[in-house]
Amino acid sequence: MYPNLYYVFKDLFGVEWNGLKLINSFGFFVAISFVVSAWVLTLELKRKQASGILTYTEKTIVVGGPASINELVLNFILGFVFGFKIIGAFLIPSALADPQAFILSSQGNWPLGIILGMVFTFLKWREKEKEKLAKPEKRIIRVWPQDRVGDIVIYAAIFGFAGAKIFNSLETWDDFVQDPIGSLISFSGLTFYGGLICATIALYYYSKKHKIPFIALCDAAAPALMLAYALGRIGCQVAGDGDWGILNSAYISNPEGKLVPATMEQFTSALQANQHYYSEQFSTFKIEHLSVHAFWGLPKWLFAYNYPHNVVNEGIHFANCTGNYCSFLPIGVFPTPLYEIIMCLILFFVLWVMRKKINTPGKLFAIYLILNGLERFLIEKIRVNTRYHFWGLQPTQAELISSALVIGGIILFIYSKKIKLKQYPAL
Repeated sequence: MYPNLYYVFKDLFGVEWNGLKLINSFGFFVAISFVVSAWVLTLELKRKQASGILTYTEKTIVVGGPASINELVLNFILGFVFGFKIIGAFLIPSALADPQAFILSSQGNWPLGIILGMVFTFLKWREKEKEKLAKPEKRIIRVWPQDRVGDIVIYAAIFGFAGAKIFNSLETWDDFVQDPIGSLISFSGLTFYGGLICATIALYYYSKKHKIPFIALCDAAAPALMLAYALGRIGCQVAGDGDWGILNSAYISNPEGKLVPATMEQFTSALQANQHYYSEQFSTFKIEHLSVHAFWGLPKWLFAYNYPHNVVNEGIHFANCTGNYCSFLPIGVFPTPLYEIIMCLILFFVLWVMRKKINTPGKLFAIYLILNGLERFLIEKIRVNTRYHFWGLQPTQAELISSALVIGGIILFIYSKKIKLKQYPAL
């Protein structure tokens, strides 16, 4: 596992650049997912604009004016954070020992933060002074939906992260009650559907404000959403953030942390030997498992993985390992993030091929909801998650939401024929 990019470069290139410890692997792939999905969304919006489905809005701007107070304050904040935290991390000896704790702490280099804040402020002021006119002018410009992709991504990131943390807190309520602040600001513990729901609500209001047909935006975003999810799951797999599946009793870890085939007796012995760990994790010693050996010549890591050096320090410790990230799982688990990467990449290409063949507004997004819901509902059958108990059922939060998405997708698919004239101009 690669908890942060320091370990990636150390393993692949043999270099030890301590500054890379500040870049969490999961966060890196989430950032990549936003960038790539923004590019895909831009392509789709341009296509819809070229076909006449989407059009521009007009906006009045003032050019040639001095730098505003808001611009100067924002640039000071950016410069301060860069100097105080990013550069400060290289100047404080203990910062890179635990980058996450440092980033969330009040530690930093105050003088450097203030100096860089002032430099950033001056650069923005000088930039505006060079463009300054004797008399500022008002101009009307055309703003196309593709021009708002940056704003859309920022809205999706902010409200998506907030929703992911809120829904995760609801799913892990006991942990949240014990440390609510730590739970909300930590980098781990994100629920995709919480992010999807909150980001969708935020973008609905954004699209209404800027007169973008919401259903058209949803259709354009459908392939990008599926791709973003697949790329984000790469971060889960690479970092080993705990989003794995149930135990695969066909494989156990040896003392060196290597996965080896196991009989049912050996699995039971390994379970008993690590009873303290599994009892703490599952609050019961009745642990769900399946026994599936590798077949068709496929590598065993497709069927079981023990996530050595995982970012959440789950499992038991390597004998001669010191510092952070020294744990591995004593029994192999199904690598569900890997399964979701494969499935969602396939589903992305399906949506990408279908997008030009579907002319009914809302139908492509409906298909996305159905495929996304089915994919997640199926993966939940072998995934570790908190289960609710009511009416004799034991669903997970993701199963409930994915079922709702499938039902909502079917309803939208049927209803989409009736919203064509309401949402789209005649072509």
